[in-house]
Amino acid sequence: MQLTFCRLRTHQWCFILFNVVLFHILLFGADLVEEYFLRTLPAPYADVKVQEARERARKLDLSSMKANISKAFTVSNSEVCSGKEVFLLVLVFSNPENSTRRDTIRETWANLTHVGGYGTLVLFVLGKPSSEVTQLEVTKESETHQDLIQGVFLDSPGNQTLKILVAMEWTLTFCPTAWFVLKTDEEMFVNLPTLVEYLLNLRSHPEDLYLGRLVHREMPDRDAGSHGFVSPSQYPEKYYPDYCSASAFVLSQDVVRKVYVTSKEAPLSLPPGVFLGICAQKAGVTPVHSSRFSGRKHIQYNRCCYKFIFTSSVARGNQLLQEWEELRNSKDCSLLQTYYGLVSCRVMTYLDGFKHFSIDALQNDALRVSD
Repeated sequence: MQLTFCRLRTHQWCFILFNVVLFHILLFGADLVEEYFLRTLPAPYADVKVQEARERARKLDLSSMKANISKAFTVSNSEVCSGKEVFLLVLVFSNPENSTRRDTIRETWANLTHVGGYGTLVLFVLGKPSSEVTQLEVTKESETHQDLIQGVFLDSPGNQTLKILVAMEWTLTFCPTAWFVLKTDEEMFVNLPTLVEYLLNLRSHPEDLYLGRLVHREMPDRDAGSHGFVSPSQYPEKYYPDYCSASAFVLSQDVVRKVYVTSKEAPLSLPPGVFLGICAQKAGVTPVHSSRFSGRKHIQYNRCCYKFIFTSSVARGNQLLQEWEELRNSKDCSLLQTYYGLVSCRVMTYLDGFKHFSIDALQNDALRVSD
């Protein structure tokens, strides 16, 4: 067997090598294209309006907000940043009814106050529930954990863009010294140690950092019967500007200021990610793509893969608990283990995607037959 393998001719070796290379291109090629081409998109032209927006951001003063907290926030926990050096402020967008999920997050990836000596702070951002009983539970939860921010608006699918605006307002008012801000949804697993290490390894303390999974040349939903319908009066252009998926993205503190001052120039009726992308464009900030953010996609679990990526969608709380327990108690991965982990989780994620695609196709066929 070994002798036969060694006697392979040159064209046979080339064929094997070609297939190995092709396998890696198919597996990682999309990410390489995203990383090296989407990342180098030219910055928006710094015209007079951009310069004016940046000057307004530099002079922004929200100190008056501190005297009118009750008008903007039902629960503010305004002192939670006081006296702390916060390197990464994490704002988890949560539904008021999902207290169990918040507890799971507190027990798992959010159970870190320092990474490599740098402070991290995880807070949950909520709107108001429709039930008074739920509101009483939220108030009690806040008194226990001191990690909730609750706006005065109703927490509904249509108010998620407003939720981002309120979160930025809170950050600029009560935690303006945080170096970076990570916005994430409650169904996401976040690898805080790896993300903090990445931010620390940037060449210098950056400005204009808007980092996440880039959405490129997306068209507005013009279907009037769709929940995501966007009319031409709301947004007349054919394509949205590039933006990072709203499931998880990082902003440097100066970008929070720049986006906030341009927020009145974009309609709150637009989807959250699109809204932020438009505000960033008006402030001359270019989004930066990283394939280590999963977007809303669930990446099949592999220990070394999860030690490398920044985020993954994990729907079930018990699954998150199990994965975190293994991650916390495991050793660091070698370069070879990381490579194998990335290949393994990528293949399993693709297979899982095909499985769901096949199920959806069968369901659609069944509906067509019944119709």
